[in-house]
Amino acid sequence: MAKIAVAATAPFGADMLERLAGRHDVVALLTRPDAPRGRGRKVAAPPAKEVALRHGIPVLQPERLGPELVLDGDAVVVAAYGLLIPESLFERGLWLNVHPSLLPRWRGAAPVERAIMAGDDDTGVTIHRTVKELDAGPIAAVERFPIGLDDDAGVVFARAAEAAARLLDDVLPAPEFTPQPDEGVTYAEKITAADRELDWERPAEELHNRVRALSPHIGARGVVEGRRLVVWRTRVEDGRLELLEVQPEGKRRMMYDEFLRGLR
Repeated sequence: MAKIAVAATAPFGADMLERLAGRHDVVALLTRPDAPRGRGRKVAAPPAKEVALRHGIPVLQPERLGPELVLDGDAVVVAAYGLLIPESLFERGLWLNVHPSLLPRWRGAAPVERAIMAGDDDTGVTIHRTVKELDAGPIAAVERFPIGLDDDAGVVFARAAEAAARLLDDVLPAPEFTPQPDEGVTYAEKITAADRELDWERPAEELHNRVRALSPHIGARGVVEGRRLVVWRTRVEDGRLELLEVQPEGKRRMMYDEFLRGLR
């Protein structure tokens, strides 16, 4: 059992913290400050903080990181943290980043979403040393797994977190690193409002990939039967896209058949 700190904010980081808290001595969580969330824009704790409080893990929430930060432990595990880590900090100790892709493919902010949108057959999770360049540090461990035809981002994130927790069991006691290859680098740009829009003229597979890439955490959007909808689940049958679960503006999620009945 290693003595570690965790730097995490988003749901993927919260899942990692939950898994690591049961396997290692987590001495602190480094996370972003509380911020407005949801439709009502009420100030709320980041998902990772909620996990830390449940486990009695001390929480640090600086607006920015500087040389005054001191974290006890053998290493700092970073997973969907979201703040810039100064080079002075990771030169002072071991910082290990958990990145849900097969680096160097899909470096950047949205590796799971971009992999699914691109129709990748597989992806994985990489444990690498944090360096100044984005997701470019030497690799300590990697695990590959398939992306099913109907897997959404939630499924892939969970699979990556489960694999990463196992990999860290072996990495933390005595990490060894291999440089990333120079070939095959791609970047996973942050998801924008334009990425969410569904163009019904596009091929069914492409639309299906976009929907599942943005589910269950963001949501793709389109106009259906004259109504603006968030589309959460689809499938492709005989080359045609079928809507399965949608959410009209201002309403709850519902099956598509229920939505159609409400139009009658």
